[in-house]
Amino acid sequence: MEGIGASDRRSGEELLDAYSRAVAGVADRVSPAVVNIAVTAARSPIGRDGRPLPPREVQGAGSGVIVTPDGFVVTNSHVVHDALRIEVTLNDGRTLAADVRGDDPETDLAVIKVDEHGLPYAEFGDSDSLRVGQVAIAIGNPFGFQTTVTAGIVSALGRSMRSQSGHLIDNILQTDAPLNPGSSGGPLVDSRGRIIGINTAVIVPAQGICFAIPVNTVSQVVTMLITQGKVSRGYLGIGGQTRPFHRRNVRILDLPAESGVLVAQVQPGSPAARAGLRLNDVILSFDGEAMRNLDDLHRVLSSRPANFRYELLVLREHAKLTLGVVPLEAGAASG
Repeated sequence: MEGIGASDRRSGEELLDAYSRAVAGVADRVSPAVVNIAVTAARSPIGRDGRPLPPREVQGAGSGVIVTPDGFVVTNSHVVHDALRIEVTLNDGRTLAADVRGDDPETDLAVIKVDEHGLPYAEFGDSDSLRVGQVAIAIGNPFGFQTTVTAGIVSALGRSMRSQSGHLIDNILQTDAPLNPGSSGGPLVDSRGRIIGINTAVIVPAQGICFAIPVNTVSQVVTMLITQGKVSRGYLGIGGQTRPFHRRNVRILDLPAESGVLVAQVQPGSPAARAGLRLNDVILSFDGEAMRNLDDLHRVLSSRPANFRYELLVLREHAKLTLGVVPLEAGAASG
């Protein structure tokens, strides 16, 4: 008669086999859409006296993911910013020239284009439905090697970090799927092979702390970069993250949604500060539209003209209040 220990061991082995097959299957489906990006850029190094030296050509590399069959590739802004020449190596070994179609340092996202059709591409998932602990698989080209796959979990949601350009990026995903230099710009995907984020940074020398831009932010930004070549957005001057509410509070306080945008930072002198927004306020709606998360706020700021007055419905402690805010054009203010 088989012992309990042997049965448990076999069950554990079956689970590991199923997990391995799932990761391998995702790698097989998504890897053809992942590319290596080689960049020649002009950079001005800093001399010993602290002054910038004349620009010189430097080489860089990163990863990207094809998101349309006609050759639009998503990557990080810091990979292709100031690029003089870009070459994309496809999974089948072909190398093609590429040009930048749009670059958004504020979210560390960029879109480049190769002149090719019928390419394999990866599909966007939904980062709003992510849960801490679910499987996350990173695919990239660290050190210029072709297609490296690492697996882990979604470790945390709603993080904030500063990009290499110094911009604060909110609502970042944290994962322990290992990333290496050259993985930047590659996709973070779920167990079905759908993109849930674009890998952007690893904390060195920390172990197991890597970050990705959530795909709902990616989708909004990429759409604007493809259609407009840039991201036009209003500027409020806050840092924030998604704040879920208990269903009972939603009912008692008559809130428009089961989550809002928690104000984690208010920049002095910003439109938000002039409107009277405070730390720990929760934005419930903007111009009458419910704000369930930071992506909703980014989307509405991108779709409304700047320099007009809009109403913000805010939860402060346990009271709702309405504030008037006038967003500025993002280029007219920093942060």
